[in-house]
Parts: sequence; structure tokens; C-alpha cells
Amino acid sequence: MRAAKIQRNTKETQICGELKIEGKGRYDISTGIRFFDHMLELFTKHGGFDLKLHAAGDLDVDQHHTVEDVGIVLGQLFSQALGDRKGINRAGYFVQPMDETLAVVAVDLGGRPALVYKDLVKVRLVGDLQAELVEDFFGGFANQAGANVHVKVMYGRSSHHKIEAVFKCFARAMKYACSKDQRLKDQLPSTKGLL
Repeated sequence: MRAAKIQRNTKETQICGELKIEGKGRYDISTGIRFFDHMLELFTKHGGFDLKLHAAGDLDVDQHHTVEDVGIVLGQLFSQALGDRKGINRAGYFVQPMDETLAVVAVDLGGRPALVYKDLVKVRLVGDLQAELVEDFFGGFANQAGANVHVKVMYGRSSHHKIEAVFKCFARAMKYACSKDQRLKDQLPSTKGLL
């Protein structure tokens, strides 16, 4: 079973996380930002992962440190749980409709961090989450997971639906990218022989 456990403490945040890639969609998540919790819960459910994540951050200052640092920890959890990455599909993508909204997410777990992010959200808050920070979450994840992450909302009206479609897409893209191809189980998914 591919699993990881991380404890990350800074002067701004204290975060503990546990991940099982081959999970059952179970979650125990608390960040102090309820809409963000909801997005992480549905990421876990739709990816079929198990995730326990508790974050205490300086929310009296701003949400930025908490949201970005949760992305950092989630990226570290996946990187650790994937180990040498032998046999994984490495790349995955998904197209997710959410009522009137359509989103696309593609990921490549090839070891090089890159983020391209366009969510079309024009409001400051979605629920209690500062909407602009979703990009910082994905940036933290991409850097620590060693992943290319491309996120694009094609169209939509509801800001809630746009962000929710992104997280559901991200879950399913990650589920495939992390999955193992039994035919290639002892091989790195690279012609370089190195990720």
C-alpha cells in the first residue's frame, strides 16, 4: 500500500497529513476554512484516496499561508507515497462538467514542477475561501509533488461550480496518473531512465 505521513510546522502554520493512494475515499479534514475543507473532501472522495489533514494557521492574518501550505503538504504526501514512481501511468487528465460549468485538468508526475492555471473566477470570496488562493494551493502542490499541473475552466457561471469542477477534475486526473500499469510495473515511465 502506497502511503505517507507528514508533519510540517512553521511560524505561520502547523499541518499534519496522512495519505493512502489506494484508499476508499475516506477523509478527516480541518483547515479552518470550510469551503476549502469541502474541496479537499471531494478531491479525496473522487480520487479514491484516504486523506487525514489538520491545519492550524494564522487565519487572523490572512488565509494565504494556510492554503498554500496545505498544497505544499499534499504535494509532499503524494511525492513520498509514490516512492520511486516505477510502474505508474505518470500522466492523467479529466474533463469535468458541473452543471453549466466545464473544467479540464491535466497532470504529469514526471518530476518537474510547472503550473498553468485559469479558473475564470472573478469574485473575491467563494464561501469563506479567498478565491485567488486556489492558484497558490496548486502552485504549492506542483512544486512539492514534482508535477506539471494544468487547470482550465472552459466556461461557466457559478464561481462555486468552477472551483468545485476543478477539484473534482484534479482528483480524477491524479487517480489515473498515480495508478499502476501492471505491464510496466518495474519500469520508470520515462525514456531517460530517471524522473
